Amino acid sequence: MAYEKKVAADQGDRSENAEYHAAKEKLRFIDKRLFYLNSMIQKAQIIDPSLAPHVKIRFGSRIRVCDLENDEEELYSICGVLEAEPENGLISIHSPLAKAMLGHEEGDIFKLKLAKGTKEYEIEDVFYENIFSLKQNIREEKDFIFH
Repeated sequence: MAYEKKVAADQGDRSENAEYHAAKEKLRFIDKRLFYLNSMIQKAQIIDPSLAPHVKIRFGSRIRVCDLENDEEELYSICGVLEAEPENGLISIHSPLAKAMLGHEEGDIFKLKLAKGTKEYEIEDVFYENIFSLKQNIREEKDFIFH
């Protein structure tokens, strides 16, 4: 990015140099993003869900529910945004389904409002299972390299 800015600056008068202004704007955006990410890292807290009781549904809970409409059993784990794999039952704590389940316990019935109506579920079981044994999309170092 600094190289792009230097190349643009070498083209002469900066007051009418569109490349220079574009590179400068891009650099400002990157700086703001870095500031935001550093702030998120500083505020981050490690939560070990294995230490918490899982009587009531909370972060880290594994939940077996029954769809009361068709009597089908579904299994979900509530995890962080970065660990979520909805296709594998790992749902973000910010998802509508997770929000509808939080605080409930075994035997409770809860409703989930959807675009096509409302679904009703019964909670059959609440327990803890390490999500890393459930993840299927394991990221590798190459997934975090920027070009």
